[in-house]
Amino acid sequence: MDTAVQAWLIGQLGPATDLADLTARYTRLGTARAVALEVLSERHAALLAQPATVNVSSVVSISNAENIKALERKIAELRAGIPLAPDEPDPDGDGTALDTSVHLVRLTARPRR
Repeated sequence: MDTAVQAWLIGQLGPATDLADLTARYTRLGTARAVALEVLSERHAALLAQPATVNVSSVVSISNAENIKALERKIAELRAGIPLAPDEPDPDGDGTALDTSVHLVRLTARPRR
């Protein structure tokens, strides 16, 4: 795993992620995207195993619902190929995996009453 892949993984997973674990996963899985998806899927499963909401009346209320939704969104983005990982081929050669095509929309005035 080179420094660009390592930096991308840290950017996707956070700076507290164990680099030795990432290196072992990268060696086993072969791509940065697969590593990121595996780590995020494990985090998602761990959150689902806990109660989503803990509430002590008039004292404290803790909810993991938004964290679960955020992880689900991040996993969906990674599965869609966003953002492009450094070890993936760039189909457009511009450093993005986003659709940058231009679409034409014709605006017409509505008739007045």
